[in-house]
This record gives sequence, C-alpha cells and structure tokens, in this order.
Amino acid sequence: MTGLQGKRLLVTGAGSGIGRAAARLFRDRGAELVLAGRRLSALRETLPDAELVQLDHGDEAAVADFAETCGPLDGMFLAAGELRTGSVESTATSDFEAMLTTNLRGPWLLAHHLGPWLKEGASVVLVGSNIGLRAIPDSAAYSVAKAGVHMLAKVLALEWAPRHIRCNAIAPGPVHTAMVDARLATSADAPADLARLAGVNPLKRLGTEQEVAALAAHLLSDESRWTTGTVIPLDGGADAVF
Repeated sequence: MTGLQGKRLLVTGAGSGIGRAAARLFRDRGAELVLAGRRLSALRETLPDAELVQLDHGDEAAVADFAETCGPLDGMFLAAGELRTGSVESTATSDFEAMLTTNLRGPWLLAHHLGPWLKEGASVVLVGSNIGLRAIPDSAAYSVAKAGVHMLAKVLALEWAPRHIRCNAIAPGPVHTAMVDARLATSADAPADLARLAGVNPLKRLGTEQEVAALAAHLLSDESRWTTGTVIPLDGGADAVF
C-alpha cells in the first residue's frame, strides 16, 4: 500500500501549477480526491474523474456552503494562491487586500469551516513561500500574506493537536509554473529574468511542481506522523545560505 491509499483529500488550487501536479500525484498514490478551484473546466483537465467543486476560497459564504456537504476528510492540501508584485509604497491597497484574501484568508476560512470534518489523525499542508521567511524587493504584499500562512500552520498544529491532527507549511522558492511563465511573458529580457530567478539558490535552478507535490504527499501520509507545526523551506538551499 502507498502512503495515501484510501485517504480522502481536499486539494485547492487544483486547476493549475502545484495544485494540479499534487492532485495527480496523490491520485497515483491511491488517494480519493476532492478538487476545488474557481474554474471547473480547469479542474476537469486536472482529473476529470475526481469530485470537483467550484469554489472561491476567499468567499466565506461559499466556503460555509461547501462545508455543509463536504463530508469527512483525511487531509487537505491548500495550494491556491496568487502573486502580485510591488513595494509597500507602490502597491495599491486593493492589491494588498487581494493578496491577503487569496493567500491567507482563503486557508483560514477553509480551516475554520472544514476543521470539524477532519478525521482524528488527519494532516493539513499549507503552501507558503520562502519569501515569507526572508524579505526580497517588490513582493511586499505577497510576502506578508505568506508569512501569515506560516504562522497559521503553527497555530493550527497547536489547536488541532488534541485530535492528533497535524498541520505543516511548505515554503517553496521559485518553482517553474504557469505563474512564472506569465511573469516572464511580460519581461523585456525573459532569458535574463529566468536566469536571475534560477540563481537565487545554491543549486542554481528553479524547483518543479512535482518536487513540491512529493513533499506534500509525504506530509499528508502516515509516514510523517510526528511532523507538525513546521515550515519547511523547499528552495534549493536559499533560506539556509542567503
């Protein structure tokens, strides 16, 4: 048996990027999946035979409605997120609020409303960011929101411990996703920007969606039963040495 065999897992942001890669890996390892995202068409492209839920996780009424019929869960992988760049001074308040809603409010609402559905011994994995651990230029709102995600993981680990429910966060560095490709598409020198992104860690490369998914699969499995309250940098060593 594989580490996820028979587990019913919720995956948000499953219509693209890390969430899509994770959903496919979890399915291959035997999980029963509930995929949530804003676009049903994208979720169908990920796994047409999974349970699909159109959901804006930043909308409390929508999350509350979903919670009424969700059913028991063995775990959640909360990967939905969005990046908008800018400094504190240059970022519009509306963009700051959008970053908080997409990256922090959404996971908070899902934990708040779906927590009662988590089985004893369940595991929850949040997707943070290594720039929620260390500051870099021009990502102020995103970084602040992801730093909040890291603390949310620690708080939930404490609150859920009596039910033996674990919660951890992964803090990826730059991962080659469609989000990165979209950012490069607007660049005046895409090859140079790609090289710069790849050069921010000792291994001198971007991570892959599959590498993040593999760590998430471990944290959602019973193999990591004594791991909780952690924020794990997955960034080619950048947080360790820079």
